[in-house]
Amino acid sequence: MEQVKARRAHYVESTRAALLDTGRRFFAERGYAAVSAEELVRAAGLTRGALYHHFAGKQGLFEAVFEDLEAQAAARITTAMAGAGTPRDQAAEGVRAFLEICSDLDYREIVLLQGPIALGWRRWRELDQRHLGAILTDRLTALLGNSGPHPLALTTAAFYGALTELALSVADADDPPQARDQALHLITTMLAALK
Repeated sequence: MEQVKARRAHYVESTRAALLDTGRRFFAERGYAAVSAEELVRAAGLTRGALYHHFAGKQGLFEAVFEDLEAQAAARITTAMAGAGTPRDQAAEGVRAFLEICSDLDYREIVLLQGPIALGWRRWRELDQRHLGAILTDRLTALLGNSGPHPLALTTAAFYGALTELALSVADADDPPQARDQALHLITTMLAALK
């Protein structure tokens, strides 16, 4: 009986992984609107029933791919910050890692460009805040404490907005590496002006 349960769990996980991998590839290459549910399941070698069972449809699959990318981004940012010494250095390394992630094709296409379209602005922002908002708040708290020149919540909102717009600019730029370097210089200057 245990062997049957283990086989079933493996099948469930491999089905889910196949859908996630296929969705990530198709959404990054062609965009959410240009991909049909039928194409996704056919490319994954599965049925529509599998898609609806695991993700309740194409939008649910997109959201799961989006959240995987955001979780990976949060992990990369946290790792980058862990190697830095001072809170200012940690913040700078976190921003650098974030802007590098924005240049990654899958992240750029799925999270930054397709996300607001496929999920709607509110849901996109909610998911982005869930994964990256706490990191930003934590770093600004470490940098400023609770006695900065402005309320911490307002400062965090301002930096979140600036980083979001910079990320979208980097994603949409003709020369993403150059745009990333310029954005990093700008946000580093803004951080230095805070204290």
